[in-house]
Amino acid sequence: MMDHFRGLRVLDLTQNFAGPYCTQILADLGAEVVKVEPPKGDAARTWAPPVWGGESPLFLSTNRGKRSIQLDLKSESGKEILWKLVEGSDVFVQAFRSGVIEELGFDYESVRERRPGIVYVSVTAYGPTGPLKDLPGYDPLMQAYGGMMSVTGHDPAEPARVGGSVVDFGTGMWSALGVLAALHERTETGEGSHVTTALLDTAIGWVSYHLMSHLATGTVPRPMGSGFAMIAPYQAFPTSDGKLMIAAGNDGSFRRLCEALELPGLAGDPRYASNPSRVEHRDELFALIAEATSEHTTRKLWELLGKHAVPSAPIQDMAEVAKDAQVEASGMLPHVDHPEIPGYRDVALPVRWDGERPETTMLPPKAGQHSREILSELGYGDEEIDELVAAGDVRVSGG
Repeated sequence: MMDHFRGLRVLDLTQNFAGPYCTQILADLGAEVVKVEPPKGDAARTWAPPVWGGESPLFLSTNRGKRSIQLDLKSESGKEILWKLVEGSDVFVQAFRSGVIEELGFDYESVRERRPGIVYVSVTAYGPTGPLKDLPGYDPLMQAYGGMMSVTGHDPAEPARVGGSVVDFGTGMWSALGVLAALHERTETGEGSHVTTALLDTAIGWVSYHLMSHLATGTVPRPMGSGFAMIAPYQAFPTSDGKLMIAAGNDGSFRRLCEALELPGLAGDPRYASNPSRVEHRDELFALIAEATSEHTTRKLWELLGKHAVPSAPIQDMAEVAKDAQVEASGMLPHVDHPEIPGYRDVALPVRWDGERPETTMLPPKAGQHSREILSELGYGDEEIDELVAAGDVRVSGG
């Protein structure tokens, strides 16, 4: 178990992906995370099929390491419980749509007044300022609005979404990084702070070089499939039984590629002598290389290029990734004991400390699984808890 954040208490009021991924990172690092869910539970629980052990894989992927309590924050009792949780927390993370957290009475100023040293995180859609600040937002909307979809896929007339929720997960990462910086500042000054992230900001960050290229030239970048506008050859090439991704990103790797494919004339051709000239003559260069790569199977070509130190990789699907020897050796898909799901596996935190990754110490919770436990820790007696459950102010797992 990683204990970088041992003793750190995090209050997680978020749903969906971005906020929960932030708090899962903190949980992986040893923080004690209490997930506050509404009476209906986190909306991500219903993002299915498929389901695994009764839960959506989308929910399972971002909620390990947390305890869950279900509160009706529109009730006075629910708010009272949340305030008690605030008073014992170091980090408060919320991702409500604009105006909701203020209506509930848990905006930054109110929370800071009760808990001056708290690190308060607001995960937003378009950010706290500007004409769109009150609009809701989701990953694909920000991929569209932030320009990502305009450079993804093959045909501008058929926009394509990036296959992973990179805006949501990226925003979760930025939020966790913001927490780390704020905690460091608190150590130095004793003061908490308000960390704000935005899905749109993350989307723009992912396409920074495309935006800077446009600012520099006025040219509007276009989708290039597997290719990359500024480097060539740097895309998927056909083989006799599929395709192989080749990334000959510098002059040396390009020369070695030509040697491997027995194309010495290309390496000496002035049209392909440097990356800028190769980019300028991208289409004819692709055709010449593709003719040679098509003579090999994907596996044989990958092995051949490997012997010549040319960066390349097969394009694997999820089934191939799940059983890949390198992935297995990396520890990114650990086997985890689960009482209801035989063969359960997690996707680990993509970072190691002294060669070790954080282990899964607590499975993603059922909605309200820890409601009674948490209330008991706050000083509520059994009868009080039963009354809160009967009134609907609190829900428990299965109830």
